[in-house]
Amino acid sequence: METTLRGVGVSHGVAIGEVRHMGTAVLEPPAKQIPAEDAEREQGRARKAVEAVAADLMARGNLAGGEAQAVLEAQAMMAQDPELMADVDRRIAVGSTAERAVYDAFASYRALLAGAGEYLAGRVADLDDVRNRIVARLLGVPMPGVPDSDEPYVLIARDLAPADTALLDPTLVLGFVTEEGGPTSHSAILARALGVPAVVALPGAGEVAEGTVIAVDGSTGEIFVEPSAEKRAQLEAAAAERKASLSASTGPGATSDGHKVPLLANVGGPADVPAAVEAGAEGVGLFRTEFLFLDDSKQAPSEEKQVEAYRQVLEAFPEGRVVVRVLDAGADKPLEFLTPADEPNPALGVRGLRTLLDHPDVLRTQLTALAKAAEGLPVYLEVMAPMVADRIDAKAFADACRAAGLKAKFGAMVEIPSAALRARSILQEVEFLSLGTNDLAQYTFAADRQVGAVSRLQDPWQPALLDLVAVSAEAAKAEGKSCGVCGEAASDPLLACVLTGLGVTSLSMGAASIPYVRATLAKYTLAQCERAAAAARATDTADEARTAAQAVLSGE
Repeated sequence: METTLRGVGVSHGVAIGEVRHMGTAVLEPPAKQIPAEDAEREQGRARKAVEAVAADLMARGNLAGGEAQAVLEAQAMMAQDPELMADVDRRIAVGSTAERAVYDAFASYRALLAGAGEYLAGRVADLDDVRNRIVARLLGVPMPGVPDSDEPYVLIARDLAPADTALLDPTLVLGFVTEEGGPTSHSAILARALGVPAVVALPGAGEVAEGTVIAVDGSTGEIFVEPSAEKRAQLEAAAAERKASLSASTGPGATSDGHKVPLLANVGGPADVPAAVEAGAEGVGLFRTEFLFLDDSKQAPSEEKQVEAYRQVLEAFPEGRVVVRVLDAGADKPLEFLTPADEPNPALGVRGLRTLLDHPDVLRTQLTALAKAAEGLPVYLEVMAPMVADRIDAKAFADACRAAGLKAKFGAMVEIPSAALRARSILQEVEFLSLGTNDLAQYTFAADRQVGAVSRLQDPWQPALLDLVAVSAEAAKAEGKSCGVCGEAASDPLLACVLTGLGVTSLSMGAASIPYVRATLAKYTLAQCERAAAAARATDTADEARTAAQAVLSGE
């Protein structure tokens, strides 16, 4: 009998297939004592296992490339965390086996994160995965993970670690569903990069029996268990219509009456560029530069290395716009040589521009490298700072750009509500704004973007978030400057229309979403988008906002 479940759709498309469940977690190692003379040998075993797991994660990252590479390199750094390893050594010294010491040390760190208010709870799945990999290696058992199957299937898991998501084979994994996670979790972002339909934050998904046929709609978040022939035909027809619409839509982004809305790509490094070019991106709206700094947590990359990497991306978009975000270190992207290790609430501490202003040499080197990378190229380079709180921040960044001789537009990311509310003040110092809706939602609702339990507050359709977008866009218009969106909100085709109606001047997203957004925008006039935006803001919940906008655009 057909039943319908609803989670949070995070990656477009429809997948129909049999369910396969993720392998079970590594069993807890037995708590047994070792003789004192074995401690050194056990400590050596633990170090070798940690090094092997870190190397494996790095290798997986190199294979996956792009966004996934940065995520997996961060996980490898987590495996080698010196404080964790010191705790492992201490536990072995008082009699624990290597595997038990690793298990207990990670459990202690896990509890510490939860006790700190779960500001880093989004990394718990990553932490558990690292622990499981190290313990499995020490026990000599296979690492649980993606099931082995010769036939295509829909994967169901409690959560997916980045190492699993990054290397999913789209020819076998038709789509996936997780019980936990949120719309901006690592697995959701990587699913969009892969173009695999995905639904997250669906409690009880694990109860769907192995082999059951389900249909996953990654756009609506709906899961149809044992769909009827009629439902399957309906979903397949809708998917075919969507595909035809995508094929028919080409060229620059615009509404049906010709209002231009440049569609740009979010990239994590040179490896993401080919997909962006293929999708018809008109440039890059968010070039995340963290990937360079994750190679070595103990020191910043050289100016020469940065110049080489930046130039690869700039050369791919001749006469296009490339917006580079300077290093956003801190919170979930700690760097040993930059960020404090003992902050109680890292997401609310020294992060982003605050970190760079505390280390002006790192900022100066990056800005100088960007200036050199752009020399002689016809690209329109724009550089922006993350986590700008007020005009003082904006001025400090603009001054640093000028001091480095950077011939580019300087901008500020709007990720903190204060920046949205005082956008006109900030625009006295910089030339453009870019809304990072993932963090803006996190800080507006005090809801960690990685925690599935508060996913309703991470929904970019929340009317309060739309209000802040509108305030920012109105401020930019009043100052004669641009205001783009580079957060995950831009990848939702319907919401892209609403953002356009709010006055946003460009949209940046993962390359896989660009054709969907282009095709949807082309169906409606600017006036329709403005009416949809007004209708969405007049509601009180995210669901109501989505429904109201849909009703306006469908002519109901």
